[in-house]
Amino acid sequence: MKILVVGGAGYIGSHTVRRLNQQGHQVLIFDNLCTGHRQAVPSGQLIVGELSQVDYLSRVLRENEIEAVLHFAAFALVGESVSDPASYYQNNVAGTLNLLDAMRSSDVSQIVFSSTTATYGTPQQLPITEQEPQNPINPYGFSKLVIERVLDDYASAYGMAYAALRYFNAAGASPDGDLGEDHTPESHLIPILLQVALGQRENVTLFGEDYPTPDGTCIRDYIHVDDLADAHLLALDRLNPGTGLKLNLGSGSGYSVKEILDMCRQVTGHAIPATIGPRRAGDPPELVADASRARDLLDWSPRYSDLRTIVETAWHWHRAHPTGYGT
Repeated sequence: MKILVVGGAGYIGSHTVRRLNQQGHQVLIFDNLCTGHRQAVPSGQLIVGELSQVDYLSRVLRENEIEAVLHFAAFALVGESVSDPASYYQNNVAGTLNLLDAMRSSDVSQIVFSSTTATYGTPQQLPITEQEPQNPINPYGFSKLVIERVLDDYASAYGMAYAALRYFNAAGASPDGDLGEDHTPESHLIPILLQVALGQRENVTLFGEDYPTPDGTCIRDYIHVDDLADAHLLALDRLNPGTGLKLNLGSGSGYSVKEILDMCRQVTGHAIPATIGPRRAGDPPELVADASRARDLLDWSPRYSDLRTIVETAWHWHRAHPTGYGT
């Protein structure tokens, strides 16, 4: 297929671009590089642009005869969304509406959308199924839920075919060691812990240890980035006009912040000093996926998402690239 990957120079997008290329698809990447990296993608496939440039985006879609879009471009920091919701609604909601307008004007009707577990808010039951009520407790989660509802309406009215993939915590790096996680500033737990192990930070602050969990710290479901990439390719094959798929993507196992800290200490052999800070705004105590629907409908099964493999691949990347793609 001829596929446009929006936000394809970012963390999950770049791993998915590699999978698409390996499968023989014709891939173009549309990215403004505000958080993505030129070095993460083949240079001949990158188009630098903004989702606000609707006419330009439409021309890219038409002139390259694009058949489907994978949409990764979004702001994705929970705390930042609480302190600056306007930027999240402008980028995540208005930007995606621009993309959908460009697709409609160019007769492109297939899209795989990066959604999030944050659409559920604080779940009533665990593990979380797709039938769990969606009550996001932060603007980031709500911005993604808005687009899920938009896609429902666009499928019904315009015949669009979509998949909304609700990620749990993406983590890890390519086992080859040449693609990984590089954010400025870094906000994800595992890279922060590994930066302490590399001597780039003195210690790590754990946000709260008074949650109603066995050790008092938040529990999350970590899914390897390459397992997420595989799910996108499988979802492309299951798209049907006028309908949508809404699927959880997680490992089905939950690990607390302290358990992640312990594993990073084991893998790196470093002490990784930690201090306790206050809770972070917008964080539910526990989020663990029931991803059985994705397994059934996509015939998808995580291959790299045991915790040790996640941390080992991340450590391999960060040791080889201590300053990220600038190394």
